[in-house]
Amino acid sequence: MDCKRLADVDVRGKRVFIRADLNVPQDDAGAITDDTRIRASVPGIRDALARGAAVMVTSHLGRPTEGEWQAKDSLAPVATHLGTLLGRDVPLIRDWVDGGPWHAALKPGDVVLLENCRMNKGEKKDDAALAAKMAALTDVYVNDAFGTAHRAEATTHALALAAPVACAGPLMAAELDALGRALASPKRPLVAIVGGSKVSTKLTILTALAGKVDTLIVGGGIANTFLLASGKPIGRSLAEPDLVGAARDILARFPGKVPLPVDVVCAKAFAADAPAALKSVDDVAADDLILDIGPRSVAALASVLRGAGTVVWNGPVGVFEFPAFAEGTRALGAAIAASGAYSIAGGGDTVAAINHFGLADRVSYISTAGGAFLEFLEGKTLPAVAALVSRA
Repeated sequence: MDCKRLADVDVRGKRVFIRADLNVPQDDAGAITDDTRIRASVPGIRDALARGAAVMVTSHLGRPTEGEWQAKDSLAPVATHLGTLLGRDVPLIRDWVDGGPWHAALKPGDVVLLENCRMNKGEKKDDAALAAKMAALTDVYVNDAFGTAHRAEATTHALALAAPVACAGPLMAAELDALGRALASPKRPLVAIVGGSKVSTKLTILTALAGKVDTLIVGGGIANTFLLASGKPIGRSLAEPDLVGAARDILARFPGKVPLPVDVVCAKAFAADAPAALKSVDDVAADDLILDIGPRSVAALASVLRGAGTVVWNGPVGVFEFPAFAEGTRALGAAIAASGAYSIAGGGDTVAAINHFGLADRVSYISTAGGAFLEFLEGKTLPAVAALVSRA
């Protein structure tokens, strides 16, 4: 993507506004349970600080009601954790849109965290007036939040158009480079794995990918819908019968590109302690739940992956959280790791599986994004990226 990058901008003495993705999971007590996104934002912040900028960082967190401040939506825990990672205090500014003493006092080398941007009225509607106020606070706007790039909101889109200078942060740039390498001019064979529970959320992606890849591996509830479309019994397995026609159309339009499981691991209940039964796809009983692929399917798909030049992975192929139904996802992940292919993985469940099986250091690139990752795969224009490109 042809957009200006933070590394190319002289930020010395400038006020730098970084839109990060700090939307991290928290437990009931508000404690952060996974700081991956915060850690991913640190390089951009450190770079701007090291080069003499005064840095303002903001992010959304959850789904607050615009115009209302509530403790549960506050970035306060993020400010504390970010401070720990940076080794310095990171003040949290609550009411920041109109500037004020905090802004007047900001000097090179300072860093502050601006409270949850979705608390501001007009954020979700990409309000130009709100963006103009934010643009007045900054000299350089940096979007380092690829995870929100598919949303046209004030801090991701309108501000990029209104700020004096707009550029991509190192995380955003790395995501675009990785996805571009995987899809724009991939080393062949190009293999995509798309798993998950619902075809409806990924149907257009499946159709788009099937036209680009050499092999499209489907897993989870998506595979069950395709099995149903091919006339196989799936018992009580998760599937979407109303999309059988769409799945059948993909199979017909792209013959041989979508290999389906030939054996599966079933259970009578969706539970970690449910007895597992290995069956041919022709022998699934009316009361069975398909929770993983079987060893013959694993062997065939792993062979495809080991010979791949590029692999794009979104979604597990089974219920990997349950040990009895984890082997399919583990084995395909291991095949990707051993393949020598350029591999890129994205989506929360996928990243969780990669970490669960200790494969992170053998996947070429792990995306922090979910929805944006999928929309990029589909070939959609991401509003936040388009805004940066237009400013280049």
